[in-house]
Amino acid sequence: MRNNALKPYLTTAWAGQCFLYEEETDSTNLMAKRLAKEGAAHGTLVCAARQSAGRGRRGRTWISEENGNIYMSLLLRPDMEPSHAPMMTLIMAYSVAKAVEQVCKVKTGIKWPNDILNGTKKICGILTEMGMDKGMISYVVIGVGINTGQMEIPEELKDKAFSLDIGKEQKEELMAVCMNLFEENYETFAGCGSLKFLKEEYETRLVNRGKTVCVLEPGNEYRGRALGITEKGELLVEKETGEIVEVYSGEVSVRGVYGYV
Repeated sequence: MRNNALKPYLTTAWAGQCFLYEEETDSTNLMAKRLAKEGAAHGTLVCAARQSAGRGRRGRTWISEENGNIYMSLLLRPDMEPSHAPMMTLIMAYSVAKAVEQVCKVKTGIKWPNDILNGTKKICGILTEMGMDKGMISYVVIGVGINTGQMEIPEELKDKAFSLDIGKEQKEELMAVCMNLFEENYETFAGCGSLKFLKEEYETRLVNRGKTVCVLEPGNEYRGRALGITEKGELLVEKETGEIVEVYSGEVSVRGVYGYV
């Protein structure tokens, strides 16, 4: 993949305009964080064919074989409060879901806060990390891993994973459309400071909605029914007692009690 591979498809002012590609790196998030510390610009996008140390949420290992998957990370330098950072995960998830439907004609859903699904099978995972300086955001890195081009999914993952059947050029288009949609949504978010503008449409894709979920917090586990999201991106859960609580993406893991979602 060339460093100008996305140009024919990009309509952005900044997202992905600086694009760096490596055949192999430890992880694209680590690569983007190194570039952030070196002064790389807002909107820098990095991509790799292989990752030797990919990671998921809560420190999980992300298996990154050379199988055509998309591994990319976007560097942002937002001028906003650190409490706003988790909302960027939802903005990216929403943007990727729409991009997959637009480019690949595959129906998508969102498993709050960071997975894109086809039915109950995972297409994409997202990992957002933040660097701080004197109590303010220095940078945010959003890593996106999309399953593409896997003709044979391992037996143990067949009921959990879905791979998009696309070639090189369509992958480049998909990455660019992700950036196009993310920039548009990010600019709206930066202007209003909340997710009010996408809440209704996001909830139509929310596979957790209306389902029983198990919320796992350190020292606290409970079940409830997912109702939707707040304008700040928290998951609204109605506990068995009838109490409605707001679940923060950075503090808990949410799993469906009856199956993956």
